Amino acid sequence: MTTTSLSRAALLAIFAAACALPVQAASTAASSASSAGSASSGSVSDSIGASSNSSGDDRRVAAGAYRVIDVAAAPGKPDTTRMTLHAAVGEREFTLDVPNRALAQRTVGKGALVQVNAREYGYEFAHADSKQAFFLALEDNWYRELGSQKVAI
Repeated sequence: MTTTSLSRAALLAIFAAACALPVQAASTAASSASSAGSASSGSVSDSIGASSNSSGDDRRVAAGAYRVIDVAAAPGKPDTTRMTLHAAVGEREFTLDVPNRALAQRTVGKGALVQVNAREYGYEFAHADSKQAFFLALEDNWYRELGSQKVAI
């Protein structure tokens, strides 16, 4: 089964299950959702920003390798780290706000390489050497659908 053959509801269910359980990815079809088991997530609009030397507020990110050029506490966001990422090839630069819990198993320091993978649901950020995802920036409409909702029984 491929990602394109899954409905949005099915992908959300897989993603939610993967976030609830520590899972090792075994199949290609669910690898990105499964690798999210140890990753934290946030919305694109809350997590990705234009760098101080970029023009505009472009939240689009190109897939590829990025070098971490700065790491600091995210202003106004407790327990959150702000990384400034610069494309290994090209001039693209942006900031990424990551909850500290996403970096509990392995930190990402200045000079590290981060692999960004574009996914149907947003962007996956992984350690470049191990390909282990540590954070998912979900498109806002996907992120809203994952939110807890009160259900009457």
